[in-house]
Amino acid sequence: MSVDRYRAMEVFNQVVELGSFTAAATALHLPKARVTTLVQELEAHLGVRLLNRTTRRLSLTDDGALYHQRALAMVQDMGELEGTLRRAVATPAGRLRVDVPAAVGRHVISPVLPEFFKRYPDMVLELGSTDRPVDLVAEGVDCVIRGGLVHDETLVARPLGRLKVVTCAAPSYLEKHGTPQTLEDLEQHRFVNFHSAKTGRVFPFEFSKDGQTHHINRPHWVSCNDADSHMGAVLAGLGLAQPPLTRRTCALLASGQLVRVLPDWQPEDLAMVVMYPRNRHLTAKVRAFADWVAEVFKAEFAAGAAFYP
Repeated sequence: MSVDRYRAMEVFNQVVELGSFTAAATALHLPKARVTTLVQELEAHLGVRLLNRTTRRLSLTDDGALYHQRALAMVQDMGELEGTLRRAVATPAGRLRVDVPAAVGRHVISPVLPEFFKRYPDMVLELGSTDRPVDLVAEGVDCVIRGGLVHDETLVARPLGRLKVVTCAAPSYLEKHGTPQTLEDLEQHRFVNFHSAKTGRVFPFEFSKDGQTHHINRPHWVSCNDADSHMGAVLAGLGLAQPPLTRRTCALLASGQLVRVLPDWQPEDLAMVVMYPRNRHLTAKVRAFADWVAEVFKAEFAAGAAFYP
């Protein structure tokens, strides 16, 4: 049904209820001529006369009575539907499908989900934890959280902030291979690398100091495409790594399970973003989750900044 036809139906109902074109025009804040035209166009579209018109009164024809009965119900149903949709837009409720990196889901999001549901009790969250590229439209996912720069014109990326990154290793590795003191020392060391789940590209280690940046690629015993496996390999003493400085990483460093190396050379921060389809209306559910997860990551960023100012 076109908007104009729906509007004509509303006007017709109002004319019938109030008993005149003049009263309907006043109630609808429309010129009387416009009200008359809409009813005439409706009759022309239907091919029947809906109203008997005399100089003194209006009355429904048999067709008009039938149409009015159905039209009144349709307008009421439409009003209820619009009200429901407006409430859905204004109040976060219903199912939300989100995909996050596995380590983020396990160590960052899941522990604080009780706070989310306390704030939004009418929402149902379906949390997928993967490190692979996700086709949001094809897979019916509302939004994703990812680290690093993502170039996809079909998505809107909302920055959450930047996580510090630290160069570190397990004590068992350093006891066996020694602690590097300079970038040149890295020639004698092994790396635990991280690679893209989409392309297989291995990300180089990065070291910045006094405006100079060095990218270093070294052979690895193991390369991972998810953060939990990556951290497991580092803790097992397989080599040097550059994980993001989350609260979990801070705890491992504080307990001595990880040791920071080359502290004067700082890796580039890791940008975190939440993304959703560009051509999809931003619902209250997605907005609420994005606002909440921004608060969650703010705590993660603060922990890293406090640990290594």
